[in-house]
Amino acid sequence: MPGKYYIRTYGCQMNEWDSEVMAGIVEELGYERAVRPAEADLVLVNTCCVRQTAENKVWGLLGTLGRLKKKRPGMVIAVTGCMPQQEGVAAEIRRRFPFVDLVLGTHNRHELARLLERVRAEGPVVAVWPEACCVPEGLPVRRESRLRAWVPVMFGCDNFCAYCVVPYVRGRERSRRPEDILREVEALAAAGYREIVLLGQNVNAYGKGLQPRVTFADLLSMVNGVDGIWRIRYTTSHPRDFDAALITVVARLEKVCENFHLPVQAGSDRILKLMRRGYTRADYLNLVAKIRAAVLGASITTDIMVGFPGETEEDFAATLDLVRQVRFDQAFTFVYNPRRGTPAAALPDQVPEEVKSRRIQELIAVQQAISRELNRAEEGRVHEVLVEGPSEYDREKLAGRTRTNKTVVFKGDEGLVGRLVPVRITAGHLTFLEGEVEGAAR
Repeated sequence: MPGKYYIRTYGCQMNEWDSEVMAGIVEELGYERAVRPAEADLVLVNTCCVRQTAENKVWGLLGTLGRLKKKRPGMVIAVTGCMPQQEGVAAEIRRRFPFVDLVLGTHNRHELARLLERVRAEGPVVAVWPEACCVPEGLPVRRESRLRAWVPVMFGCDNFCAYCVVPYVRGRERSRRPEDILREVEALAAAGYREIVLLGQNVNAYGKGLQPRVTFADLLSMVNGVDGIWRIRYTTSHPRDFDAALITVVARLEKVCENFHLPVQAGSDRILKLMRRGYTRADYLNLVAKIRAAVLGASITTDIMVGFPGETEEDFAATLDLVRQVRFDQAFTFVYNPRRGTPAAALPDQVPEEVKSRRIQELIAVQQAISRELNRAEEGRVHEVLVEGPSEYDREKLAGRTRTNKTVVFKGDEGLVGRLVPVRITAGHLTFLEGEVEGAAR
């Protein structure tokens, strides 16, 4: 008999959407949401393997769940996501944690309801497809927000960067049909959603294999025409595939936000080549210049890795120099971890951990100084803010986002949630802005 369910999600926005789908599936079976795993009859662990730290968190959680299951032997525990999709990991999960009832990968989560029935009838089940068979449509989704919605436009990745496991665990690129995407966006608009985030491991590659051919620029134009949607965002973009046509469309479409997330990863041409990124430092700087020339007030964020095998002090200095040149609004920084099955894991000249630690701290310090300067430069400006709800910094205040994806905290009535409000910025901090309502909401 269904009871309560709990989902723990690790990793990227695509994993967050996957968890929303799984929540939708189990709620259709009659499960109700639990606040804590100790209250749940079904626990779903949605895993990530992009970095070792994410895997370590999963192993630790499974140990905790094993102790819970001794107290509640009827609890069903399912492990899904990218970790089981890696070669040998599903078997390792069953060997180390035999109390896990269900292991499934990234390609067949739409079968969750059927697999839970198998668990009840047969006992533990391992169901990991080696590759995807299709792009499932019409899945139930239990969305976390009533204002902003994830909308996947494609799945998988064909880039095979030297350090990355995503193509191995998410499969090759598969695009949804534009009519299916538009149908979903129209339904979301009718349900009161105002912001759409188009998702893909590399959204710029959208449309490959579709007949007739549709590009991501074409798709943005289609979604921009949906009544009721106020803002459109997208993630993630690959700098190599961000072409002039896409820049032109983003600059022209009034609903597409002026926020560009462009993972650079490194500022050294030698390291970029070893990473198999497909562009040079000059290519990246040229792309940034084109965006800033075409899109007034564009904010640019990025991902940067330190400690890639063979990275010298000169290579790292080139990365710091690029950061100072571009002046990113924000950077997600991380240390290279060898990932099983990737070419980079077998490269010589692995960088010592103490060197990685020193470099990441230096990089963070440089970027934080830039982020503070840019946010302080916002003081006195008025931004249109889409109000999301109470602030995590101060529950007595509201918070929302600018079109450039900066969080703004301000005093206001709860009736402003879900509306567009002009806010004058009064203070810029490292990770958010403070402001005051400047005029009437709409």
